[in-house]
Formats: sequence, C-alpha cells, structure tokens
Amino acid sequence: MALVPAAVSYGVFSPAGESARTGARRDARVLDLAGLAREGLLDGFPGAADAFAAPALNAFMAAGPAAWEATTAQLETLHGDARSERHSHALAEVVTWLPFTIADFADFYASLDHATNLGRIFRPGGEALLPNWRHLPVGYHGRAGTVVVSGTDVVRPSGQTLPRGESAPRFGPSRRLDIELELGFVIGTPSRVGEPVAITEALRHVFGVVLLNDWSARDLQAWEYQPLGPFTSKSFATSIGAWVTPLAALEPFRVPAPEPQPEPLPYLRERPWALDLDLEVELNATVVARSNARHLYWSAAQLIAHLTANGASLRTGDLLGSGTISGPERDQRGSLIELSWNGAEPLELPGGVRRTFLEDGDTVVLRGAALGEVAGRIVPA
Repeated sequence: MALVPAAVSYGVFSPAGESARTGARRDARVLDLAGLAREGLLDGFPGAADAFAAPALNAFMAAGPAAWEATTAQLETLHGDARSERHSHALAEVVTWLPFTIADFADFYASLDHATNLGRIFRPGGEALLPNWRHLPVGYHGRAGTVVVSGTDVVRPSGQTLPRGESAPRFGPSRRLDIELELGFVIGTPSRVGEPVAITEALRHVFGVVLLNDWSARDLQAWEYQPLGPFTSKSFATSIGAWVTPLAALEPFRVPAPEPQPEPLPYLRERPWALDLDLEVELNATVVARSNARHLYWSAAQLIAHLTANGASLRTGDLLGSGTISGPERDQRGSLIELSWNGAEPLELPGGVRRTFLEDGDTVVLRGAALGEVAGRIVPA
C-alpha cells in the first residue's frame, strides 16, 4: 500500500523554531508555499501570498476550484526546479498541525456492511437495517472543537454507562473505547443558506479528502444514543490526517459502483461511483483489518446533497465523515466492535495479547492509499 499521497497534498507545517504556514507534501518532502509565493513562484489566484502565509488552509480552500487547479499545476511545473529547492524541507524535520480550521463536523453512516453488522449486533433476530437506511444518508452533527491532527494523544473519556444487569447508571471512564476507519471530505467553497446544493454540483465544493478516525465510547453510546443519537460518546475526539489530498488527485481511483436498491429519490440520484482506495487498521504495530473505500454505499456527492436539501449551508472548513468503512469479510471491518463482535470474539495479537476494545497505551494507525495516515495513542482518563 502507498502510505503517502500519490500526488501533491496540502497541510500546515512549521520548521524548527519557525511559525506555522501552508505547505505542499510530495512523498517525504514538504514545500513551503508561503516562501514560494513571496518569490512570485506561486501566483495562481489573487491573494495567494497571504493565503499561503496563514497557519490554516481555509483561505486557499475558499478561493475555489480554479485556484486549486492553478496552484497544483504550478507546483507540478516547479517539481525538480532548483528555485524551489531552497523552500523544501524533509518531512521528518518539520512539525505538522491541524491542516484547516474546522467549521462544522458532521459524521455519516454510509457503509452498508458496517450498518448491517451493527444492526445484527444490537438487534439480533430483527431487521439489520432500519427502514430509512437505504433511502437517505444517516448522519449526526459532531463537535468541531475536538477534531485533532494525527499524532495527538486521545484521553480516555468518562461519562455515564449502564452496566449489564444493573438498573441505575454509573459515571466513570469508558471501558469499551473504539475506533472508526473513515474518510473525511473537506469543504472548500461555501454555499448559501436556503439554497440546496444539487448533486451535480456537490463535488465542486469539495477541496479534498483526509483519513479520519472517529473515536467512539461504545458503552457511553449504548446508554445515551436513544432517542437523539450519539453525544458524549463521540464528541471527545476525532483525529484527522495532517495532509489533505485534493479530490482532483483522486480521480484515477474513481470507479463505478453497484446500483443502489431501491433507487434513491431524485435529489440523490447520480451514476453510482466510489473511490477504490485500499485502507488498513493497525493496532499496536499489527494490522488487524484491511478494507477499501469502495465499500461506501453513499457517495460524497450524496452526503452533500442530503445535508443541504433542507437549505442548510456549507462553510469553508466543514468536515464530513463517511462513517466507518467495512467490507463483507471479517478482516475488512473498520471498527473494533465489529472485529471483536461486540467483545464476544477477541482479537489475537502477537505475544498472546488479546483485545476487544482499546486499553490505555494502545496506539492506532489508520492508513490509506493516496491519503497517508492518521495515528493516535490512548492515555488514561
């Protein structure tokens, strides 16, 4: 699997002792876009120098598709050019930061196999999918302020749980801490309040894609989620990769997808497609799952069309999570609750170690072809 983007990706970095600014990553090198712009080597849109000097991608993302394309084209021209070498840094020698200021965070539930697995776990003997699932992209509104960059430690959350066999809840650290292997779609250009985004126009608003880990406290979730859905079980931390891969760079990975059943309502109809991106989950240096983004049932365009169908607007810096990506086989499941079947089938790790959910000190790394990685370590409550 390619562990770094196949083309240029964008993020925020700082060399030792210097301020954060916008950078472009190619393989194991980072180009200082602010430095290139000061020398007049990057001028693909008005205000480029100021945008690239900022410690966030938001101004660049808001400039729109023409600016994104022009900048990427200029960087391709500069590749190998001696003029750009003095603005090049080794990735291992810089600090990476949250790549953009998060406006809103919404997380969806767009993988058929994941939704089916959780339905079988929580509703044994009943219908695995709830009646609405094949008609609309189910989602919930997350917390933008707790989205963190790859490498940030995750503090084990505390909250209310209802232990099995007891009638009253308790408060304390989560004992069923989980991960979710997801894609994050990053919104560049905004839309207007009251004006739904047509599915044919939806992708013009997407700047790029990151890997995303929506950490989840399953015991807190089981007690709180009815009737309004996840709250404290999800809002404590969401990790994203440090580098955003432009959606245009992922076009070679776009493939046809199966026809949805039943046919969706008109505002969600499009020619079915997916991104053929290999993904993997590593727990304590052992790969425990390999999946693929093509297992998503609902596309990024459909997520946007549904989110805005009621007139809700998009904002620059919005982050839309795909929800856990799982395939039909056990080793393609993108969460521990599925991999261990809610704790009934523990994972066997080297040295006789077993895991159902995460323990303090565990490190999780999600990787994706053309997307890089997102990592996090669990520290005690």
